[in-house]
Amino acid sequence: MHNLEVLLGLAREALEHGDPAEAVKLLRPLVAKHPDHGELLALYGEALVDAGRLPDGLKVLEEAHRRLPDDADVLSALGDACFEAGLPERAEAAYQALVDRFPDDADALVSLGLVHFHQERVEQAELCYRRALASEPDSVFAWHSLGDACFAQGQVEEARRCFEKALEIDPEDPQGHFNLAEFLYESGDLAGAEASCRQALRHDPRFAFAWLTLGNLCLDQEQVQEAVQCFQKFLSLEKGPAAKEIRDEVTALIDGLREEL
Repeated sequence: MHNLEVLLGLAREALEHGDPAEAVKLLRPLVAKHPDHGELLALYGEALVDAGRLPDGLKVLEEAHRRLPDDADVLSALGDACFEAGLPERAEAAYQALVDRFPDDADALVSLGLVHFHQERVEQAELCYRRALASEPDSVFAWHSLGDACFAQGQVEEARRCFEKALEIDPEDPQGHFNLAEFLYESGDLAGAEASCRQALRHDPRFAFAWLTLGNLCLDQEQVQEAVQCFQKFLSLEKGPAAKEIRDEVTALIDGLREEL
């Protein structure tokens, strides 16, 4: 059992350092030896999802949840996997179960709100985000999400306030700079959007969708060569199954732009 705990620790470290393939390698033989170990199954499921093996990871997380039905971390991971897999009803059920058990869990509330938002239930999403902020006023996750909800409802200045509040709390957060970039882009401020996008990439050079947005900004400003480079960077970083359609579109766009160069 001591060896099991050591290997679990090594797998967690691999995940924290962005190496899910190593975590999967460490965990696979352990799962074969301990198929009823709920904590092990949960970690293995997360590693599979992070390694791009979403269907396999989802199946393992469902088994982990069956063995640990009251574990908040397992429910959260299951909800995240279902959401990524395009299974909103199942994701909502997992997040709602979390909220029912932990009504003040800000992350669970925001995750539930995201399901509502992507199902175009924006007002319900906003309620979730505001509940999260009432519980945890410094939740950057909640401020980002509330900004998106406000912008979707035409509350432009309130949206900007939310994005700027998130950056005030964590000025080095790449997601915050990216969200502000997207807001400025939609508002027609291309220079401001580009500056915020580049700031996001300074904090996280592997932020795939920031490269995509920067490519679009360059293209809108007729900087075709740099746009192609940004799109290529996006393709090199974004390998998730959920982004296949976007990758195909970007690949086709690059082919068309190369003919113009």
